[in-house]
Amino acid sequence: MHPVELPAPEPRALAASRALLGRIGAELDAAGNWISFARYMEIALHEPGLGYYAGGARKFGADGDFTTAPELSPLFGRTLARQVGELLQPGEAVLEFGAGSGALADVLTSELPGVKYEILETSPELRQRQQEALGERAQWLERLPRNFRGVMLANEVVDAIPVHAVTWTRAGLLERGVCANEGQLAWSERPADKSLVETAGKIRVQLPPSGRYESEIGLLARAWMRSLGRVLARGAILVIDYGFPAREYYHPQRWMGTLACHYRHRVHGDPFHLPGLQDITAHVDFSALTDAAAGAGLAVLGYAGQAQFLVNCGITDLLERENPQDARRYLPAAAAAQKLLSPVEMGELFKVLAVGKGVAGTPLGFREGNRSGAL
Repeated sequence: MHPVELPAPEPRALAASRALLGRIGAELDAAGNWISFARYMEIALHEPGLGYYAGGARKFGADGDFTTAPELSPLFGRTLARQVGELLQPGEAVLEFGAGSGALADVLTSELPGVKYEILETSPELRQRQQEALGERAQWLERLPRNFRGVMLANEVVDAIPVHAVTWTRAGLLERGVCANEGQLAWSERPADKSLVETAGKIRVQLPPSGRYESEIGLLARAWMRSLGRVLARGAILVIDYGFPAREYYHPQRWMGTLACHYRHRVHGDPFHLPGLQDITAHVDFSALTDAAAGAGLAVLGYAGQAQFLVNCGITDLLERENPQDARRYLPAAAAAQKLLSPVEMGELFKVLAVGKGVAGTPLGFREGNRSGAL
């Protein structure tokens, strides 16, 4: 039973979800009725033509399932541009991962004229929307470039990288996977493999009285960060997302993990509801990303809450430049700033991590309130 009332999908969307269920069922049949949750999440989000990010449904904004910071107001992108511009050296480029609707790229290409802007987008539908919005202001890549110099951006990207779901018990570590049970998708656990056990062994978890602690391990996010470290010749990687350092991520009170699903601006906890029609996310373990970056030869440049980062980059100065008499422009900008900065909205839940190579000094966004020591 869902903790929130979820609207019914339109017939066409429901048919697409049922088709994706058929694909998942076929994979379960071939795999002995068990696949890892990471594999399920990959199919549900990225299966060509049917997955959430690979299908044609609108994801962002008022008509979608959630609203990201760039959709709230150009103020976010204009503020971020100050940090990106400071990090860039002449002739270097910006590479954005998962550019969504293209809203952030739209602002950054305007604020940083003449800078080469590249996008790596895995969703054909979103790539088409971006191309329609941006035209020749950006270039789209099929794979990571070699010897990249500049700034890589990942805004609300890592939370959608598939995670392995695990359960710590007194008897050992279990991996939570997916099976078919009486015609419905359901959780199914089995002993974790060696790689998961080794990784989990480095994580400090306090078992609750029940003897079960459920959470997630982002093996694929770590691999993603290592791959960026291998191709970054000079510059920085900025990750903006909701999450925690490890000691908060695996806090005793967070014994049910961080998995969350987004459907029509409603958040719930059932990842098996209408696969392909809802986003499935997990909070980001920023300590794990930092460790992976260090293993790839990258240095930590800064880590801060989103509010502190944006204030350091001058968001309040930009807002003050707006004319309060122009209510149509000023009021939406002020409302967006409130949501971006408020600790009960996005200001503290979202964090900004910067890692890089060949960057001297502390970047603008981290000169006050740098919490790198918490990682």
